[in-house]
Amino acid sequence: MVNFARDTVDAADPDATALIELARDGSRRVWSFGEVADGAARLGGLLAARGVGRGDVVMTLIGNRPEWVLTMVACFRIGAVVLPCTEQLRAADLRSRLDALPGGVRLIVADDRNRDVLAEAAPDADVVWIQDPDLLQADPAPAVDLEPADGCLITFTSGTSGRAKPVLHGQRYLTGQAVQAEHWLGAGPDDLVWCTAASGWSKSARNVFIAPWLRGAAALLHDARFDPAERLELLVRERVTVLCMAPTEYRVIGARAIVPELPDCRGLVAAGEALNPEVIRAWREATGLTIRDGYGQTETGQITGVPPGGEVRPGSMGRPLPGVRAWIDAGELVVDPATVPTFFLGYLGADDGPADGTPAPGAAPSAHGAAPSAASAVPSAHGAAPSAASAVPPAAGAAPPAASAVPSADGAAAADAAPPTPDSIPPADRAASGEVWRTGDRVTQDDDGYLFFEGRTDDVIISAGYRIGPFEVESALVSHPAVAEAAAVAAPAPERGSVVRAVVVLRDGHAPSDALARELQDHVKAQTAPYKYPRIVEFVDELPKTSSGKVRRKDLREGRSQGSQAGAGATPGGRGAAGRSASAAGSAPRGPRDDDGSQAGTGTTSDGASR
Repeated sequence: MVNFARDTVDAADPDATALIELARDGSRRVWSFGEVADGAARLGGLLAARGVGRGDVVMTLIGNRPEWVLTMVACFRIGAVVLPCTEQLRAADLRSRLDALPGGVRLIVADDRNRDVLAEAAPDADVVWIQDPDLLQADPAPAVDLEPADGCLITFTSGTSGRAKPVLHGQRYLTGQAVQAEHWLGAGPDDLVWCTAASGWSKSARNVFIAPWLRGAAALLHDARFDPAERLELLVRERVTVLCMAPTEYRVIGARAIVPELPDCRGLVAAGEALNPEVIRAWREATGLTIRDGYGQTETGQITGVPPGGEVRPGSMGRPLPGVRAWIDAGELVVDPATVPTFFLGYLGADDGPADGTPAPGAAPSAHGAAPSAASAVPSAHGAAPSAASAVPPAAGAAPPAASAVPSADGAAAADAAPPTPDSIPPADRAASGEVWRTGDRVTQDDDGYLFFEGRTDDVIISAGYRIGPFEVESALVSHPAVAEAAAVAAPAPERGSVVRAVVVLRDGHAPSDALARELQDHVKAQTAPYKYPRIVEFVDELPKTSSGKVRRKDLREGRSQGSQAGAGATPGGRGAAGRSASAAGSAPRGPRDDDGSQAGTGTTSDGASR
């Protein structure tokens, strides 16, 4: 039996520092583990008094504030399933998430500053506001005994052909963070860890406070807009020892501020997108520290990384964490779910199929279910001898033992499972399905097993660490009366890696113009989270399509479109105006309600993936 609140928070030294809160009004408060334990227990009592029970879903709409942490821990304590949402979401995004949950949401805990957007989303649940003076006044709730496969956390992932899908994690997701906390994040007692990811993203759920606390470290919470100079000032002033940011943040700070020596900092880690070698070099020259990259997904949690003291190879996201078995199949990274301690339980909803291109339960596995060949096996980053149950080849090229082979899946257990309800979560445990997990990421491997990210095998757009499903952008665009058709693809950009590029076919009676491009950009920001808006807008006569009518996105990514001509400010292949073309190179992340949607917390992606 497990319970994170009891086993980690209650068990900690009550006088030890758990959180350092830097509030939006400039105030600072230190929270001890005793204060967090008591506050979470009392908030758990309030949730229980409001009808929240084991397996019920509680949604949060709170920034990087202690009340968000207390709500998360309160849910872990009473066995509720928590759905953290970023404050960047618009009403339509929130409504989509609410509608995606089969059993709905029992209760919402929110900051009053989000009252208007929440009201517009019209949730079918009561709301507890964190400004309520009685928030932490209830009798403490007892910690319940939970199984590792009991529901714990819901995050959302962006797919290529539909709305964001809810990913359900079990209690093992919490305890399983101990592996990456030790072998990648590298936190320990007396450390102060600052993971800048905003609440609501997958990386925030695991690295803002869970991973640090598992290692006896304290966590820093900063509820303010991202400012490069302020970020550096706070690192020095608060004596942060371990920093976890998105590559975009490292890039922007390096380009727009002078990085000082960081005498107290001993570890820099990054996840969310590919880390440029020049960024690693610039920070090493300024601080003497080398940024260590890592990789994971919403569904998997962290699965690779460069360990503390390990060799950093420019452009590499390290090697698999201890115990994790991964390999390359046809250029795609594939993992054995049974060896990933934080692997998800399943997708919620009638369709338990994956969002990002992996085969659904029961799908014909072909070569996907086969054990990796000796030539393609990826070794552990740490060289430990693997156990038979979750074998990791101890050296590059060594074949895994027969006991570790992943069998071909017949899908019976997962495919025949009943749709989930609040009382029967999850529909099936994907880690126990016998199927391999195809990440949808193109990855290469050197002779020593170091992995290098190359891109997606599907159409997901990765911009400044956010994963953006093209369907979400296209749906927002075609809801504008001037748009007949639209396609969204990635376009390269210096600071953000990629930006969203919209290719638009107008309805009769509408003509391309800079003003219309700006109008479409603003329309998308109003319809969905603003980090998804297209920084490049092109107008074309028609979209390139296959004979069956499907959009040829490859042609669009390569700048080819039909019946079009280049116009001023447009990417080749476009016609007319490209809108705010100057912004396509990316701008500094700003705040939770700013145009680009980035903030102090731009460290994760729209589906929380760590690459």
